Amino acid sequence: MSTSQVRSAFDVAVVGSGIVGLGAALAAHRRGLRVVVIERGSEPSGASVRNFGHLCFTPQAGLAREFALTSRELWLGLAVDAGVWLRESGTLVAARRDDELAVLESLAETRGDEVELLSAAEAAERMPLAAGTAVGGAFLPRDLQANPRQAVAAIAAHLEREGVEFRRRTAVGAVRPGRVETSRGPIDAGRVIVAVNHDIDLLYPDVAERHGIVRCALDMLRVTAELRMPLAAPLLTGWSLVRYGAFSATPAAAALRERLHAERPDLAALDLNQMYTRLPDGTLIVGDTHARGATVAPFQAESAFEAMLEETRSLFGIDALRVVERWQGVYASGPADFLIEEVEPGVHLAAATTGIGMTTGLGLAEHVVAGFTSPAPTITLQKGAS
Repeated sequence: MSTSQVRSAFDVAVVGSGIVGLGAALAAHRRGLRVVVIERGSEPSGASVRNFGHLCFTPQAGLAREFALTSRELWLGLAVDAGVWLRESGTLVAARRDDELAVLESLAETRGDEVELLSAAEAAERMPLAAGTAVGGAFLPRDLQANPRQAVAAIAAHLEREGVEFRRRTAVGAVRPGRVETSRGPIDAGRVIVAVNHDIDLLYPDVAERHGIVRCALDMLRVTAELRMPLAAPLLTGWSLVRYGAFSATPAAAALRERLHAERPDLAALDLNQMYTRLPDGTLIVGDTHARGATVAPFQAESAFEAMLEETRSLFGIDALRVVERWQGVYASGPADFLIEEVEPGVHLAAATTGIGMTTGLGLAEHVVAGFTSPAPTITLQKGAS
């Protein structure tokens, strides 16, 4: 056996270093366990770095809301402990038609001060929309924003400083109770958490098929744009109101969906979620479309990007947009929001199987680790962190 294939023993081995894997490593480390994270690449390149960085806690419902609220406290703690760039921005929602405003009004009735309704004049003052675009809107003050490319790297660096071991450029070929077989030799661990998101079918194809988990591919862009005012928070539109659980569960959501699909079948065919976030450098992330399959083609039709750019020009009342980057996002997609399963004794699968991994992933990981360990220490934030 070569020096690169020395067997090691850990309390917990985490396969995958996206946000759920990092969350699992964090949760186990906070409980005093010896943790190793196994990453097949030199750094994460999947769903956790290809998203908006929008931590949309308020629009979640059910189990997703439970995980989101736990995640919020963990994100705030990581802003202090790990130097994660975090903006306590809230979320802005533009209502361009009365049926969109009706969804927001319905949610406000059940969520109280989590949803601040805005008049047309207030929406115009707070959102850089084209004149006369909004009939109203909402502000969701508890939501946050991160920069996913910075956040994932910062959390990993923090965990390494804290003593969590990382094995990068190391592929996992098989997992069984107490053992992870890797391209650099076996790793022994009391518990194994597999957090590989859309690649779950590479290790557990039967599980993926049983749960109906496939890949979802997204078209996304980063642009520069001269807006009439800076975008102060992530911005959602009517297309977002028929996606996220808390919005889509309102009585008004069905009529909104019907109207959007009837008026714009072209955008409905793209499964559009028209939303925007502003990064620290001032550029905007624009997106996104959705297409699902066991395998997703890497080829992206320019028509999808053109449609998103045209909707962006219309929404903000601008002509000039400069595309800085285009990319294909990808995440696990299934009928349920999450995959949580102990497939063999001590082997746990954990994945967000909708597009809310950054929002809920830390809470999901905490839930999985809490299921086989003692409670974690209470999170204590420094002054000004919340």
